[in-house]
Amino acid sequence: MPSYCEVALPVPLDRTFTYALRDDQQVERGARVIVPFRNEKLIGIVTAVTSVAPQDFEARLIEAVLDDEPLLSDHLLTLAEWLAQYYLAPLGEVLRGMLPLMAEVRRVVCYSITDLGRDSLAARLDGDGTRTQRKVPEDRQDIELRVLERLAEGEPVRVSTLRTATSASLPILASMVRKKWIARETKAFERDARRVERFAVLVTEARLPRLTEKQQAILAELAACEGEMALSELRAKGLPHSTLQTLVRHGLVRIEERAAAFRLGGLDSAKEPERLNPSQLDALASIAGSLGAFHAYLLHGVTGSGKTAVYLAAMRRALDQGRTSILLVPEIGLTPQMAGLLDSAFGSRVAVLHSALTPEERTEQWRRIHRGEAPIVVGTRSAIFAPLPNLGLICVDEEHDQSYKQEETPRYNARDVAVMRGKLANAVVVLGSATPSLETWQNAVQGKYQRIAINERVNNRPLPQVELVDMRREFQETGQDQLFSRALVEETRATLERGEQALILLNRRGYSFAVICRACGEKLECQNCAISLTHHKPTVDELGLARAGQRLECHYCGYKRTVPQRCPKCESEHLYYLGAGSQQGEERLSEIFPGARIGRMDRDTVRGRHDLERLLARLHSGEINLLVGTQMIAKGHDIHGITLVGVVGCDHALSMPDFRAAERVFQLMTQVSGRAGRGELPGRVIVQTYYPDHYAILAATKHDYASFVERELKYRRWMHYPPFGALANVLIQSEKLEEAARWSTELGKWFQKGVPEGVRILGPCTAPIARIKGVYRFHLIVKSSSRKAISAVLRAALAHAEKTGIPLRNLTIDVDAQRLM
Repeated sequence: MPSYCEVALPVPLDRTFTYALRDDQQVERGARVIVPFRNEKLIGIVTAVTSVAPQDFEARLIEAVLDDEPLLSDHLLTLAEWLAQYYLAPLGEVLRGMLPLMAEVRRVVCYSITDLGRDSLAARLDGDGTRTQRKVPEDRQDIELRVLERLAEGEPVRVSTLRTATSASLPILASMVRKKWIARETKAFERDARRVERFAVLVTEARLPRLTEKQQAILAELAACEGEMALSELRAKGLPHSTLQTLVRHGLVRIEERAAAFRLGGLDSAKEPERLNPSQLDALASIAGSLGAFHAYLLHGVTGSGKTAVYLAAMRRALDQGRTSILLVPEIGLTPQMAGLLDSAFGSRVAVLHSALTPEERTEQWRRIHRGEAPIVVGTRSAIFAPLPNLGLICVDEEHDQSYKQEETPRYNARDVAVMRGKLANAVVVLGSATPSLETWQNAVQGKYQRIAINERVNNRPLPQVELVDMRREFQETGQDQLFSRALVEETRATLERGEQALILLNRRGYSFAVICRACGEKLECQNCAISLTHHKPTVDELGLARAGQRLECHYCGYKRTVPQRCPKCESEHLYYLGAGSQQGEERLSEIFPGARIGRMDRDTVRGRHDLERLLARLHSGEINLLVGTQMIAKGHDIHGITLVGVVGCDHALSMPDFRAAERVFQLMTQVSGRAGRGELPGRVIVQTYYPDHYAILAATKHDYASFVERELKYRRWMHYPPFGALANVLIQSEKLEEAARWSTELGKWFQKGVPEGVRILGPCTAPIARIKGVYRFHLIVKSSSRKAISAVLRAALAHAEKTGIPLRNLTIDVDAQRLM
């Protein structure tokens, strides 16, 4: 039997670690184990088993084997190895992202006293146990003494228990660890992650004694609900828990624990499946005919063409053949309608995976998938790793969306991982979009993907007419700098008077996005980030209760401060609030249309998936007839009552230092325009812009993707940007400016000397956002027509950084970067 195994751990080291098995332990490749690593206990994944002992060191023993059988199949492990290789990410961190099962393991931080700590304790106490005088502050000395005395009693103590007993703060404990008076270690234990719900059940055969009024009320509630009710519902009715316990002691009621039900969520969509039109049927025939082998399709359909109906029909075909399916959406919280459609079509056979779930819910859903109970999986980017057996179909909705790119290690793009997983699993991959990314479009042009076009809307509804409003001319004619143009105000008023709904995109959060002093020019910035603070006015919830007060807020680190009355630099009273966000847009619309039922959709009003469901339900029912919001309103919503869409301030992104700026503006304008006219009535779109002659805006007004792509690809080809080359962003970060600058200079010099022909380096230079969360940032951009060349150069750069003492944790390499900020 093998007695050693290689384990991938979630640490920033690009290697596996060898551990020894005890005589009574067995493990297979793909299973989880708990192992000691330095002073901690970590969960790792076994990548290989062997009987050959390591030659140059003695392997430490595995603490515990968590799984009798592998949790990850061979093709998922192969996918993880490819992902680690391609994105230059440690294999252990990749595998950690594939297994959202942290709820099954409880990690506890403990402290114990060291020999130096015992010596320090003895030095602080006289023979009679009284304290000696030290030069440290009395309060800190007392706390340190209490910590040492508590730990000297024996066994290691949990951090929560220790802090409660001694009033020690985490910085004090960290200081004592640095002095080597105490030692910190992490222990890991298995725990039951099953979610349970407690029910009160009426015992019908019990004899009834004399009952109080409250006891009778509980029994009446139980009897009215067929003899049982969840304890949470009883509490919601105001029935005392102590009274219930009395009934349990008398044998009149018993308490049962049952597996908690999981609600998929979403809007009610209980209706018959849509009948597909000829174009949809052709698309379905191509996809369904390829099931059982790898094939990649680009489903290019205009907004409102019924791509979702094609996904669902293809998933039914796969299910009929005994195959499983994955549907990826950019943000599950923004598409409750999709969740409702899946719930209606497949019911309990659907599992959902996304970050808004609790750890217990994620564990439960993952286990259902692994057991084969849910052959249909819907979720955000991490759902691409769902452990489905016999995978037959992967659909990536809105494949162009940059939300599919993870902004932390491993920095993968779920769209590209979907294609690779399809290859490994012999599954069909469908990339759907009305505005495909240029990389996907070029792959279709080159024949790597097969393009399926749907050029008309469902029921032959017309695409909305788009009108451009030149805001430069608007200012010249009115002499006023207005947020909403005359044309948009008039059309909105007419739409509301007809009893229809309108939607206005204002793609900035908050009230004003900058505060500047008119006297000295000082701009109020975040203390942690090199970014302007956004002004937010007080907000209230649906019940009229205060949700947040007036503040200045950083949208990168979350720093908040009060709104000053005077300039912090020159004490001037003349502070100028620049620009308008969605909150100000809502206020202005309330003034212009006092009778309108206005709603707002942005990150300030939508904190969780339930907030969005409530808001969209109000919109679908007609309770809201005018919605204003950020780009959240542009994604995936199918509201048939909306006939007017206004686009305000969308073109500011064209001035951003990003080669993808024009593509993003075109995609956003096209997507939000597609919200209009999805019902029986035709739609209309009014676009306010300061760049009426820009090719991206002109193409979007004509719904002309082909002309935009032709123009944009010329620029990309001239500049050797994707899709005509590969690109990686190398970010150097440090809390010390001098350190970050020195490291970036060192790497820059190495790149200029060590890169082969065909690889181009831009930089190093200060990143567009020079500081985030107190960390200074410099970056380099690596470009080449060869992905292999870029990968080789980046690996050599990492080796050089390690050799010259640049900490790898301070380097971030983003392959196929979507953001260069």
